[in-house]
Amino acid sequence: MAETGGSSHTIRALTELRQRILSGEFKGGERLFEVPLAEMLNISRTPVREAMSRLAEEGLLERAKSAGFVVREFGLDDVIDAIELRGVLEGTVARLAAERGVGADDLARITEIVNGIDGCFKADGDVDFDCYSKLNAEFHEALAGLSGSKLIQRELDRVVRLPFASPSAFLPDKMQMESRRGSLELAQAQHREMISAIRNREGARAEALAREHARTARRDLEYVMKEKAGMVQQMASLALIKT
Repeated sequence: MAETGGSSHTIRALTELRQRILSGEFKGGERLFEVPLAEMLNISRTPVREAMSRLAEEGLLERAKSAGFVVREFGLDDVIDAIELRGVLEGTVARLAAERGVGADDLARITEIVNGIDGCFKADGDVDFDCYSKLNAEFHEALAGLSGSKLIQRELDRVVRLPFASPSAFLPDKMQMESRRGSLELAQAQHREMISAIRNREGARAEALAREHARTARRDLEYVMKEKAGMVQQMASLALIKT
């Protein structure tokens, strides 16, 4: 086995293990041990141990009572709570940004992202899903930094690392796009209204808009769960949800 304890190997182990968890290859409740994982990845135990500790911090693993880690299972209530928590944190970010003020460059940057999302909606009624998903993630990342609070930004980053709490977790996919375009158009309108409220220093309005925007993810979740039997293969993170 190669002696690969450096940080680059920790990152590789982290990426590989996270992907296997999110893909459902490692099932909820499954126990994981350093030695067999190190052998599987052909690296030393040290980066595997560090990666597993990081995944525990992200909430994807739990430390076993004895040795090793266990892949975490999430109930539907956990998913809803995570989405609500993201809404609370993003609402606080939006309110503080409005109250404290945002620099012209930061406002221009996030406005540019919102304008770019407009281009994802095609005149023929189609939506470029990959474009929307990418720019939606960029919008929420930019929003997280507008309050100037490193503490809130760190906590928000921790929440959105959960696969079903990220802003794009339950976006309609390409096969659903025709029937769900209205949901994306509503979300885009909320993006614009949030930026308008922040620009106009309307803290309460900005917070309310951000919290309502997060609740659209809950509605998308409810839609997905109704269709879960046919969508598990398309949305691997559903494998983590215990119903």
